[in-house]
Order: sequence, then structure tokens, then C-alpha cells
Amino acid sequence: MSHIYNLAIIGAGPAGIATAVESYLQGIRDIVLLEKDQNHNSTIRKYYKDNKRVDKDWKGQKVELDGRIYFVDGTKETTLDFFDEILENHSVELQTHVEVQAIEKQENCFEVFMAGKSIKAKHVVVTIGRMGKPNKPSYKIPSGIKNKIGYTLDGCGEGEKILVVGGGDSAIEYAVDLSEKNEVSICYRRETFRRANPTNQTDIANAIMHKAVEPILGINIDGLEDVDGKVKVLFSEVDAQIFDRVIYAIGGTTPSAFLANSGIQEEDGKPVHDDNYETNIKGMFVAGDITQESGGSIALGLNHGYAIACYIQGECLVAKD
Repeated sequence: MSHIYNLAIIGAGPAGIATAVESYLQGIRDIVLLEKDQNHNSTIRKYYKDNKRVDKDWKGQKVELDGRIYFVDGTKETTLDFFDEILENHSVELQTHVEVQAIEKQENCFEVFMAGKSIKAKHVVVTIGRMGKPNKPSYKIPSGIKNKIGYTLDGCGEGEKILVVGGGDSAIEYAVDLSEKNEVSICYRRETFRRANPTNQTDIANAIMHKAVEPILGINIDGLEDVDGKVKVLFSEVDAQIFDRVIYAIGGTTPSAFLANSGIQEEDGKPVHDDNYETNIKGMFVAGDITQESGGSIALGLNHGYAIACYIQGECLVAKD
């Protein structure tokens, strides 16, 4: 408890890693990166299907990289390899299996509380992603079919009748991927998949045209029922159907309770911050998809990390003077 890190970063996704590495390249030392899962980039590992395309310009949004991390288009696997490499080549302490519960401002530092322990740091950056808490339906899921409800492809087999709920890139990719070995429907409350990137829009259009995926569009779901261990889906506008499994891909939620416990103000579903990503608490920053309208851009997360590193280093130089 006597040791005080220069920088503690909560969340080892792209924005967290970028903040750590860019800070190291700025000359800041004694950095710790805290991750609740067993490895960095857990969202990519859990929610991206194998060989998923990962674009620098996410959803066509052109982003010029500001820092020294050169990120290019690739796949899930090459992206994970890329972050493995930059972590290996820079002296950043990565602690896994540690879930931060709250952050408390002290007189000259922050205390970061985890289960059974805490650490102290002069600066703290929160880069917890929304997908750490995936959105769940508002209606109740009967206990007898909870093992038939998922938010990733984990547990999916072959020869099942599966409903994918959602209209974004992940939902489309799940539906198209599953359709190779299963009977798949996709339910989306809107009539079109305009939120998805052009490649995925083409893929789902082809899958629907070739009857590999059944579209249930412009339709809402009222609830679920357990029918002998299968999932009966109650649609608002059409007759109910029975599925072996339902996969929800409807985005994630801002970790509001955690932000509130740490004193970070929130407005319109996002933490309040200035142009340097500093929150209402001096020395505490936010970065990554919790600061973005729709989330998900790796390139923007990298730029957040660079901006924070430059700001902290500038503060450190002023303090030395």
C-alpha cells in the first residue's frame, strides 16, 4: 500500500493498451494495466467470431491515427496478435483476473479497490468497454431456458433452429456464420440493416436471398416462454415460433454503477469529460467506447490513449519544473 503507481488503467482493451503504451513512449514509467478477464481484449475474444474482419475505419468512419501505434485492417486473430506484440515490447505491468470495484480520490493520489486488495496511483484511466455488460432483453427469461439464451456463439452446435436478435454487425455475422450448419432466423425491430457496414449488409442480403437466413424484420419481441426446454418467442406482430436457441446481439451498456461509485459524472449515457478526456475528477480519465456515441472504433480508442498520455506527460513536466 506504500507504493504509488504513476498510472493505473482499468480495462485492457485497445484504448487501455494504447494509453499504457503511449504513456510509456512519452517517458512515463511505473504503469499498471488492470483487467478482470484472463487476457487483454476480452471483448474481441468473446464477441468477435473467428476470422471476423477488423477495420481501422470502423463503419466507414475515417480516423487518422495521432499516436505511434500503427494499426491497420486485419482479422480478429491478427488484431489480437498485434496487441500481444506491442504489450510484449513495452514495459507495462498487466494484472489479469482483477475486477475493479471502485476508485476513491485521496489527498495526493487515487486508491483503486479490487476484491481483497487495493492499489494506489497518481493518475487513473477508465477504459471499461460497454460489452463488459451486454444489453439484455427487458422481458423475463424463464429459468428453464436460460441455458438456451446467449450473447455470443458459445454453446452453439449444429442442426439447431436458432434466432439471432439484433441488426448490427455482430448480429449479422452471427446469423450468417451460424446459417452454414443451422436453421437460422434474424429478428430486428427495423426494416433494414442500415447500421451495419456495407460488407455485412451485402452478406445478409445474399443469405436472405438464398434462403439461408429467414428475416423477421420490423418486428418486436414481447417475451419468451419455456416449451419443454425449447424457447417459444412471442412476437408482437406475427405468430410465435419455437427455437432451440436464441442469441442476443443488441449492444452493451455504459457501466453507470461503477462510474457513480467512483464519482464520475454521467450525461446522456456517457461519462462527462473535457477535450483531454479528463472527468470531473482531476487526474481521472475515461477512454474508449464508453465515450463514443455508438462505440466500437479501435482507432478512436487508440487516439484517446495518445491524447491522455500527452496530457499526463505535460502535467508531469510542469510538476518537475
